[in-house]
Amino acid sequence: MKSTLYIAIVGLPGSGKTKASDFLREHGFTILRFGDQTDIGLRESGLAINETNERKYRENIRKELGMAAMAIKIEPRIKEAEVASDRIALDGMRSWEEYIYLKEKFPGLSVLSIYASPRLRYDRLAHRTVRPLTEVESKERDHAEIEMLHSGGPIAIADYVIKNEGTREDLDRQLQSFLDSLV
Repeated sequence: MKSTLYIAIVGLPGSGKTKASDFLREHGFTILRFGDQTDIGLRESGLAINETNERKYRENIRKELGMAAMAIKIEPRIKEAEVASDRIALDGMRSWEEYIYLKEKFPGLSVLSIYASPRLRYDRLAHRTVRPLTEVESKERDHAEIEMLHSGGPIAIADYVIKNEGTREDLDRQLQSFLDSLV
């Protein structure tokens, strides 16, 4: 029986987590986005998907289940994905507590950190088509993720780090090297 390969993708906003997920999807991975869990929770509650409801849902679920809440909520989706896939990537794991929870449940979990400088990330975030952010909003989001979501831990303990400050082709080459190192 072949074991499942689990990768959690971490990094601050604008670092390139989604690009890394797209690459892994193209290479046979099932992608589960932590951010989708908020949408699922809102739909289950019959609430509109908007920034206000999203923030309220994330805050409430963490009050109810603790800082590992999103990992607890995504675990059934991981188990469901295991039925059809032996390559699963988790896009956007945030907190240290999520990491601890998932590492206990899936001991083979590898953490891939995507890094880009704040200057470059803020520029990317300002120019993205979905939910663009000003530089001030980007800095505030960084601080919130580090201070409130404890995102520094998973980034710091990552098994692999890719510096994403070049072209898409540069990122793809590094991601291919990363995949090659796993086999």
